[in-house]
Amino acid sequence: MEKVAIAADHGGFELKEDIKLFLKEIGYEPVDFGTHNNNSVDYPDFGIKVAEAVSRGDIQKGILICGTGVGMSIVVNKFPDVRGALCNDIYTARMGRKHNDSNILILGGRVVGRGIAMEIVNTWMSTQFDGGRHQKRLDKIKELEDKIRKGWI
Repeated sequence: MEKVAIAADHGGFELKEDIKLFLKEIGYEPVDFGTHNNNSVDYPDFGIKVAEAVSRGDIQKGILICGTGVGMSIVVNKFPDVRGALCNDIYTARMGRKHNDSNILILGGRVVGRGIAMEIVNTWMSTQFDGGRHQKRLDKIKELEDKIRKGWI
């Protein structure tokens, strides 16, 4: 069973719990990096945990939820080999996988309702990367990440 890293801040806690159950229903094993209640927390602490796991290759895909999704997006896209996509509709979820090979799905817990969130998760999890002309664009991003790591930028 494929593992999926999942985490949220207090603004996404309830939706995270629902998504964990849904992931199990569709055949995935959620690995919960927190938070574990509605108490106020700092979203970077949880986004970092999932981004590190995906960046290292320990887990192939992750899902993050904060109030709007914007904060988590900013955090995860600092990590090499992470392509976090804020998707609050089905189209961006599909295209984020098909064209960008996103490996972390980010949702706004105060932006999307439970029903649409499950459709977004299902679409994102089931959509494959198209490769082809889109791969050369990802290769350019990888080159940029390498330059940054080497201190050239």
